[in-house]
Amino acid sequence: MNVEELIPKNKHDFESVEKLKTYALEDLRPILPELLEWLQDMNWPIASELQKIIVNFEIELVPHIQRILQTDDGVWKYWILSSLLNELPNYIVTELRSDLERIRDYPTDDEIAEELGEIVEVLLKRGA
Repeated sequence: MNVEELIPKNKHDFESVEKLKTYALEDLRPILPELLEWLQDMNWPIASELQKIIVNFEIELVPHIQRILQTDDGVWKYWILSSLLNELPNYIVTELRSDLERIRDYPTDDEIAEELGEIVEVLLKRGA
């Protein structure tokens, strides 16, 4: 099967999520950016189940999270910082320290609107 066929088609596509669970992480690596897109809103039914898969990538997530933190999608940033990072080990937070400090010290309009400063402060203390 082409692994791209496993990317969920909609926010209720639990069938794809269940199939994803049967694959090794190395098989899912090529579609990791697309899987992260499903964490843009943790209220979507499949988001929490996908997060359970995604957290297993650990250090490999760092460049992907950095890319997300450079977007102007404050809601996506909110969910990555408040949900995904809370499920990852402290060393991942440490790897993202400069990105988190940038949000704390020089927040963009979308980061201010989503009140990311408070979340970042908690993360920075955790990753200290």
